Amino acid sequence: MRYISSILLLLGFALAVSAQNAKPSLQFEKKIHDFGSVKEDGGVVVYTFEFTNKGESPLVIHNVRASCGCTTPEWTRTPIQPGGKGTLKATFDPRNRPGNFNKSITVTSNAENASEILRITGRVEEKARTVADNYPRDLGAIRLKSSHLSFTRVEPDTQKEATLGLLNVSDKPVKLSFNRVPAHITIAANPATLAPGAEGQIVATYDASKVDDWGFVVDQVYIAVNGEQPKDSRLSISATIEEDYSAYSAEQLASAPDIQFLETSYDFGEVKQGEKVAHTFRVSNEGKSNLVLRKVRTSCGCTASKPDKEVIQPGESANIPVSFNTRGRNGRQNQSITVYSNDPKKSTMLLRISATVLAP
Repeated sequence: MRYISSILLLLGFALAVSAQNAKPSLQFEKKIHDFGSVKEDGGVVVYTFEFTNKGESPLVIHNVRASCGCTTPEWTRTPIQPGGKGTLKATFDPRNRPGNFNKSITVTSNAENASEILRITGRVEEKARTVADNYPRDLGAIRLKSSHLSFTRVEPDTQKEATLGLLNVSDKPVKLSFNRVPAHITIAANPATLAPGAEGQIVATYDASKVDDWGFVVDQVYIAVNGEQPKDSRLSISATIEEDYSAYSAEQLASAPDIQFLETSYDFGEVKQGEKVAHTFRVSNEGKSNLVLRKVRTSCGCTASKPDKEVIQPGESANIPVSFNTRGRNGRQNQSITVYSNDPKKSTMLLRISATVLAP
């Protein structure tokens, strides 16, 4: 009896080993391909990786995932019998990607080696840049580097300067002027008169002390060329107005306000189209000095009332009522409420409300 048991045990082990050996085995002829030098404007380049099923059962490629959108893989999707071959074609688009590249392609399958990583490498030679490349915004006689002038972060009660490159592409001198300029922005061209073919700059100064706002703020000004305003001459000017707490000491941080919300998201569930729903977020100060709610800003379709307190003493709380009008909405809706405060660690807090709007 003991002899029979031993035989059965050995037989089971042999069958298990046999089943393991019966798995497919994915083997690529090469796993890395170097395209060498590739021209940025030369169009896509393609390489086909070849592989063989060295196992004892059919091989199925489940998925192929590239490390970036610039690489598009195609592969043999039908089962590959033992000894059979398949291909994986990798296509790389060099447009707007000058310099060296090293991209991975992860292949998952039912093989014993279930995950394999391929690589394509090379160097993209930058194309010769044109005027349109360097100055893409076309305003007729002039071209701009962008239609957006960003000041990035500006501290309250401070001024900051930013510039934007321009080029006179006409055969006559050009003078720029600016319309609908808000009081907190000064803007001019340098030089004031731009010679034919000459480069210059739009120079702007942002005075945050004149802005009663916080967070990301956008203004629009309009450019006139030699007294005439070209079509779509709008220039967007943005700044993020926020305090800089990077120089705070440990003692200052320890004695600072601490903003806390009872909840940072709320789901209204199913709501009939046309209904207006409301919720109140509870905010408290768990710090050691007064918490000042600078501003409450909402996304489109959502309205937040002023908090019942804008200054919250330590240990106290306030309410921020929020309403959402579902008129004209349908399906899943997500809206955000941004709260700006003087908490040095959480000066910007994001609240969210959501609902599923049911159309009649």
